[in-house]
Amino acid sequence: MHIDQIDFQILKLLSENSRIQWKDLGEQIHMTGQAVGNRIKKLEESGVIKAYSLLVDEMKLGLIFTAFVIIYMKTPDHDTFIRFIKDRKEVVEAHRVSGEGCYHLKIKVRTQDQLNLFLNSLLDHGNYSLYLSIQEIKQQNPLIGTLQ
Repeated sequence: MHIDQIDFQILKLLSENSRIQWKDLGEQIHMTGQAVGNRIKKLEESGVIKAYSLLVDEMKLGLIFTAFVIIYMKTPDHDTFIRFIKDRKEVVEAHRVSGEGCYHLKIKVRTQDQLNLFLNSLLDHGNYSLYLSIQEIKQQNPLIGTLQ
């Protein structure tokens, strides 16, 4: 599918507010709501738009600790590790990386005890380095800044 500048504008506006009415979105880019809706449907059908999401203030839900973990695998069996992280609710992001370590994880937990239990279970798969977040500086859908 060819993505043009109008599609980029639609994606940017949807990234800022995915609940925006098609009519209101159309007014911002000088199109009818129906034309915007047709473009959105094409973006969804082609897989450009994979899902809509919700940003939640985790601190208000009691998820006090955010940690970044670098995993150094001790076994070549990465499939077992991947299943492990997919099953763990503490893991909110996971990336296989080049450079330092094999994987980088972002985890969120309520207590230090939960963090310790997670880290203990992680040792079955490899060693780790742990970095605790002390302040979130920026959280933004990366799409907003990159589609200009």
